[in-house]
Amino acid sequence: RAYMHVACGFCPVASHVLARTRAQLCRARFAYPVRASVGDDMAEEGSSASRAVSFLHLTQQLKLTPRTGWVNHGVDKPESIADHMYRMSLMAMVAAKEMPGLDQNRCVKLALIHDLAEAIVGDITPHDPVSKEEKAKMEADAMAKIRDMLGDSLGGEEVEALWHEYEDQVTDEAKLLKDLDKLEMIMQAGEYERAQGKDLSQFFESTAGKFTTPVGQAWEAEIVARRKA
Repeated sequence: RAYMHVACGFCPVASHVLARTRAQLCRARFAYPVRASVGDDMAEEGSSASRAVSFLHLTQQLKLTPRTGWVNHGVDKPESIADHMYRMSLMAMVAAKEMPGLDQNRCVKLALIHDLAEAIVGDITPHDPVSKEEKAKMEADAMAKIRDMLGDSLGGEEVEALWHEYEDQVTDEAKLLKDLDKLEMIMQAGEYERAQGKDLSQFFESTAGKFTTPVGQAWEAEIVARRKA
């Protein structure tokens, strides 16, 4: 059975959907049931190699799917979800050194996992016609499918737990990662402004004053100062 990305429902590459209006895209996203992967039915009984490769093929969608906010603002060649997650992972590795007591490895894992559900549901923004509750349920269901796909022997339980840890925002590591998520976004916004001559002030305004960790506050100040220089 061919894998169907929920963003388009009938092919593995959703680039053609980007030409639609945002409303059309959202209707297409939620019109089809989520399918986790080729070999979904065999996730638990298949070999570990089969389950691992199916999971890794699924993550290709993170490389193919551009970040919705940049698409909506007409950014040329916008970054993918995977691009965002990769730099966040580097940020986590560095930032954790500035907060004694934090588990650096856990921070990096959280960065790698925090947007993993988007491989199935796509990059849903607050401007999409989806409630916060609906989005949370869709993403939680997607992570349950990913856990089943991997199986606990390949870390499925840990992957799902890390995602919930980030969403629940209880641990210090999760709080740092929430700051880094916003920091990576405004850093990228500033880079697009300089490279493409765009005004992306909205991204800076929407995050101003919302950083809760000392690292987040210090890095925001540095990013904003460089933007104004």
